[in-house]
Amino acid sequence: MGEPQPPGRRERKKAATRAALAAAALRLCSEHGLDQVTVEQIADAADVAPRTFFNYFTSKEEAIVAGNAAAASTLVAAFTTRPSGEPVAESLRHALRAVVTDPGYLDRVRLLRALSGHPTVVAHQLAAFAAQERALAAAVVDRTGIDPARDLFPTLAAAAAVTGLRVAVQHWLGDHGTDPRAPELVGLVDEVMAVFDRGLRTVDPVPAAV
Repeated sequence: MGEPQPPGRRERKKAATRAALAAAALRLCSEHGLDQVTVEQIADAADVAPRTFFNYFTSKEEAIVAGNAAAASTLVAAFTTRPSGEPVAESLRHALRAVVTDPGYLDRVRLLRALSGHPTVVAHQLAAFAAQERALAAAVVDRTGIDPARDLFPTLAAAAAVTGLRVAVQHWLGDHGTDPRAPELVGLVDEVMAVFDRGLRTVDPVPAAV
């Protein structure tokens, strides 16, 4: 089987439009308030027609949290590219590091924090976290060969990683975000995964067939 082909021009353009709309929705709504921003304003900021917005998103809230999908892709991709014989906990730690060091991730988190009081935004965030966990759990299944219908490990490992990421970021933003002596976020990720590691390391990957 050959190498996967890079996305074509049309796909790249669609991805760029989606990203522009998501960025505009998050920036405008965090600055002015969710109820004060219209779809028309978001589309104008992204330099597209208002009807184009609905080709990509069903609501402002969905657009606002769309960056979570990018974080999920980074998380899963980083996990799946780790060595197959590496303990799952160690691979998850590296995957979380990849997320928090991804350019733009922390900026999106800071902007989202301003909208955390809106129930509709929170609902979409929770849905995004759930999707993130499912994608990561599937990657853990592929790595370990464990049947998730018989063993909770893949689901729990994914939930631990996603929850650990959320806890580390919230701690960094809430308790240390304005302190120049604050620990690096990657250090907090390491600390979080060290806690989970005691349980997660009890299951290692199934050796690959020769």
